[in-house]
Amino acid sequence: MRIVIIGAVAAGTSAATEIRRNNKEAEIIIYDKDGYISYAGCGMPFYISGEVENFSDVVPRDAKFFKEKHNIEINIVHEVLSVNPDNKTLKVKNLLTGDILEDSYDKLIISTGAFSVMPDLKGSDRENVFLLRNINDMNGIKNFIEAKKPKSAVIIGSGFIGLEMCEGFKHLGMDVSIVARSKIAKGIDNDMYSYIEEHLKEKGVNVYTNTKTMGINDQGVVIGDGSIIKADIVLLATGVKPNTALAKSMGVELGVTGAIKVDKHMRTNIEDVYSCGDCIEIFNTINDKPVYRPLGSTANKTGTIAGRNVLGINDEFKGVLGTGIFRVFDITVGMTGLSEEEAVKSGYNVSVSIDKKPNKPEYMGGRPIVIKAVAEKESGRLLGAQLIGYEGTDRRLDVLVAAITLNASAEDLMHFDLAYSPPYSTPRDPLYYTGAKLRAKK
Repeated sequence: MRIVIIGAVAAGTSAATEIRRNNKEAEIIIYDKDGYISYAGCGMPFYISGEVENFSDVVPRDAKFFKEKHNIEINIVHEVLSVNPDNKTLKVKNLLTGDILEDSYDKLIISTGAFSVMPDLKGSDRENVFLLRNINDMNGIKNFIEAKKPKSAVIIGSGFIGLEMCEGFKHLGMDVSIVARSKIAKGIDNDMYSYIEEHLKEKGVNVYTNTKTMGINDQGVVIGDGSIIKADIVLLATGVKPNTALAKSMGVELGVTGAIKVDKHMRTNIEDVYSCGDCIEIFNTINDKPVYRPLGSTANKTGTIAGRNVLGINDEFKGVLGTGIFRVFDITVGMTGLSEEEAVKSGYNVSVSIDKKPNKPEYMGGRPIVIKAVAEKESGRLLGAQLIGYEGTDRRLDVLVAAITLNASAEDLMHFDLAYSPPYSTPRDPLYYTGAKLRAKK
């Protein structure tokens, strides 16, 4: 069996290694346009800031590693130009030599990922303006900082990467501003995001919300009222879109989100063609609605499932809750399941709890965690949660992920036998109060 994978990084290499685990004889060939094919994309902000010192920690494996350890043939700097699913052939261009070759497959996996959204801004092509999607972007930013020693940075966009880079640029001694078209941390409910904004301001970040960016010039970033925010370096963190051009050209069906439509086995509408990673549409476990949530953890899962199903091993993807977590200086922000707004739009009659409780006793240095939880009013079933706080926020988030996944009710939170010792928690964990509050509203 000859299996061709288009695109490497998280999903493509996960699919390839899973195939090899289960079949020692299959021919596995990967084509990737980039020179870097396996890297920790979520670690890039921390390498730029210097928190992660070694480049090899962010880019731990190369094509040679996969060939020697797994007998997987990875062709870097090779772009797949077209695929003919009728005769199972593809045309590939070597981007270094310009040569075009033809290959064939028995099974095909599309793992073309996503690309950064480039806003239509005058001046976005200036040498001090950057995206941050891949290792080349990361190296460009790192090299610019080392060469030019910028004193001021403006981040346009306030998603995970944008907020994490606030800390990164600040750590490097820059005056930092973040500009959001609406609010900080889109996806966080209105009664929660103010905690993030306040914390950014406490750390010296200039925050511009509900602000339109008009352009970039020699002085900096021009915003809607005509004023200019000084910027020696500008990061465009305005989101990503699925890379579906190749798939669409060969007749692969796209979903309502614009990403590739797959079933629970990662199969597309074309026979023997599968897809995985940041280019696919997935579904929300709670309401079964299609969503586009490109995350490294999901890319690894869907890659593994695609690899197994290519070999005929019946494995299903179980969906996502949309769980996310990121650090903003010394606080942690996490979310899972449906926000209050999403739950209402999905037709649920909801109860909502917002509590601010210490992560451990005051005599042990306890600091607050704010927990917002959403439950279905009639049944008490947990639907979602958002958390902002200090040490232990991630642990509470994971408990809520497990609870929602297993269809637990809010009241169940009161009965979980959670770990307690003064260095880690209070006798009644913050989640206990969430359960009690939501139970009272049933």
